[in-house]
Amino acid sequence: MLDQTTREAIAAELVQADRDRTILPRLTARYPEMAIEDSYAIQKIWSDQRIAQGARLVGHKIGLTSKVMQVATGITEPDYGVIHDDMVFESGSVLEFDRFSNVRIEVELAFVLAKPLSGPNTTIFDVLDATAYVVPALEVLNSHLELEGRTIVDTISDNAAMGAMVVGGRPVKVDDFDLRWVSSLLYRNETIEDSGVAGAILGHPAMGVAWLANKLAQHGQSLEAGEIILAGSFTKPMWVERGDTVHAEYSGLGSVTCRFI
Repeated sequence: MLDQTTREAIAAELVQADRDRTILPRLTARYPEMAIEDSYAIQKIWSDQRIAQGARLVGHKIGLTSKVMQVATGITEPDYGVIHDDMVFESGSVLEFDRFSNVRIEVELAFVLAKPLSGPNTTIFDVLDATAYVVPALEVLNSHLELEGRTIVDTISDNAAMGAMVVGGRPVKVDDFDLRWVSSLLYRNETIEDSGVAGAILGHPAMGVAWLANKLAQHGQSLEAGEIILAGSFTKPMWVERGDTVHAEYSGLGSVTCRFI
């Protein structure tokens, strides 16, 4: 475990890395004694600093909820990060490539909550009851730490690599579709690069939200009405470059598009 001074110093490094678009050495290589509790504490310090500077908390992201993502990263348990208001974009947006580092795209579903959710015993049925609607979304990954050899401790500290989300398509009620069978084709510059089905997320995408509510309870936190929750990716992270156009087509739910300049 790290002391509070060290945690604050690491959070300051990550803030500076985001400003400068630099890649830092793995935290676990420098602080082998780091634990998951340290990582979430560092993430909260970082988030609180951004909120103090004017950002607003609008939701949470869940990562590593599908087998395909765990295999892609070498990390075998889920994690979470926070979403601030300046991270949310609408479909068709043009994003500045230089705003992000190690830029990748994931295909997801986002849950918008009508009611609060509190763990530690939240179930899939609680999530479905609390959800106003579900909407297609892309997550833009933004990693400030070297990727080779990283652990979940590194990833959590870096806000679970949350960079931005692009929301689009058709919002639906949870009983309009069997959400397990929502599928998507992911395009980069008119070429299909990947595909997936939402049931890959812990068997049902709402299970990711239940996991999040229960995990937050361990840190004395909960989900509020109005929050938007990225439930996790059902495709591998797709690398993008400046000039790329990304398009995800969802079965029955429309599409989401963005471009990087």
